[in-house]
Order: sequence, then C-alpha cells, then structure tokens
Amino acid sequence: MATLISGSLAYDNIMKFEGRFREHILPEQVHILNVSFLVPTMRREFGGCAGNIAYSLHLLGGDARPMGTLGAIDGQLYMERFAALGIATDMVRVMPDMYSAQAMITTDLENNQLAAFHPGAMMQSHVTRVEDAKDIKLGIVAPDGFDGMIQHSEQFAAAGIPFIFDPGQGLPLFGGESLRRMIELATYVAVNDYEAALVSNKTGWSIDEIASRVDALIVTRGEHGAQIHHSGSIEDIPAVKAQQVLDPTGCGDAFRGGLLYGIEKGFGWAATGRLASLMGALKIEHQGPQNYAPTRAEINERFRQAFGHDLPQ
Repeated sequence: MATLISGSLAYDNIMKFEGRFREHILPEQVHILNVSFLVPTMRREFGGCAGNIAYSLHLLGGDARPMGTLGAIDGQLYMERFAALGIATDMVRVMPDMYSAQAMITTDLENNQLAAFHPGAMMQSHVTRVEDAKDIKLGIVAPDGFDGMIQHSEQFAAAGIPFIFDPGQGLPLFGGESLRRMIELATYVAVNDYEAALVSNKTGWSIDEIASRVDALIVTRGEHGAQIHHSGSIEDIPAVKAQQVLDPTGCGDAFRGGLLYGIEKGFGWAATGRLASLMGALKIEHQGPQNYAPTRAEINERFRQAFGHDLPQ
C-alpha cells in the first residue's frame, strides 16, 4: 500500500554573490533602488515539499506517491528524475504553457539572502484529486497551492485515509476558521515550534487543545529535537547530531518522510520520532534537499549509533 504525498514540486535556483549586499544598497536611496549582483556560481536543485518528502520516504523503502503539479515548459526534467529513482508519477499533473514552481535565491558572503518565488503550476494543485489514486494507506497534505491544500484535506477525510496536515510555509494563507477545519479533518498535525505558536494564536486553541483533536501533534524544535503529543502525554524525541552541518534546506521534509514510514509500519511514536530525527540529520549533512543518498543498511547503522538499539523492522 502506498503513501500519497500532496504538496509542491519545485526547482530551487541557488546563486552566490561574492560580496556583501550592504556595500551596494544605500539605505537613504532605497526609494529608487536599482541594483544588480553578479553571481558567478549557480546550482539548480530539485525541491518542493512533495518531492523532498517522497525522496526521504523512498530512501527508507516506502512506496511514495507524490501528488502535485509541474509546468510543461520545464517539468520534464523532474519527471525524468522520478522515473530514474523509481518513484511513481501517476499522480503528478503537467500543466500546459506554465513554468513549474521555483525559488530564486541569492546569498552573499554574510549569508544574507534575497529570494523570489514563482508559484507557477503549483497554483493549479487542486486539479489533482485524492480519489484518483489507488491503494493508498496513508497521506500528507504539505505546503502547496491554497486551494489544493484545502481540497486534498477534505478528500483524504472523505475517503477515510489517515493523513498528516503539515501547513508549513503555507501557514500565512490560513485564517483561524480554515485552520480549525483542517485540524479537525486531520489524523495528525506536524509543525515546528514557531508554527505551533502561530497555529495556536490563529485558532485560539492551546497546544493541548490542538493535540486533543488529533491522534498526534508533532512539534519539531530544531537542535532541541521534537515533541510528539499523543494520548494525553508527550514523547520527547532527541535530536540526532549531524556529522557536519552544511544545509538545512529540506530537513523538515526529510523528517516527515521518516514520520510517514514509521506510522505506516506501526513503529510506535518513540521509534517513529527517532527515525524522523535521523532522516533530518542525514539531510543536513548535504547541500540541497535531495542529495543525501544513504542505503537502508547505512540508515540502520546510524540509527543504532544514535540510539543504542536497532530500528524496528
């Protein structure tokens, strides 16, 4: 049985400016700002929440089924990547005369960033429908076009398929009423600690009240690990120390791949959270959201090293 991963599919275009933005931007002249930065290096990464989560789950041996939209102008490269990895594309729709979603990010020598995001085909994510997928056991609604997030949550619930609601970067799109509706539909909710506070503020529900409405509320806390609220208790999940910290982009998505695998396999929250924590650490050791590639044996060994016991089978 497969896991259906609703979310964005995007390209991340990452450029490096070998200087300092502050030396080229005059505060007293920002009302007539007109600057150009030479960026001699650029790399293009496969990204988007659905792509990143599917990649993580696939590494673990899960049957990951991304559900999202690409643009016909530039989407073929992503489709070829999925095919090469052996990830099914039957729930990926290619929209004519559109670009795929993509971020353009320029970083200077002080790690300041200038970024622009073109949503492109992502805004048509609602054209995909949960009921069109076959043999689905579990799902996730990750950041995507707003209409797609709303409709896919309703469709998962109507089909009786348990799913994680993961608002992430899409959280500013939701008001209190729509957030409360999504939480009531969801089986699980996954957010980071800042997002948890924002969800609480928007819904008017405390963290405990949110947790009481779902089977589990998963709150990631960066280097402090994570907390999983379930059955009136809290499971503290330790962070896994990375061998090197290169790039946090996509760590939360890698974590969610581990969550989905553990839930599907019935590992229990302690083991599921620890596996998710490990997947985030493996990702942060590499540049780009989909460039880490441990074997399943290597994942098992790192789990044993981190926690002193084997990963459940």
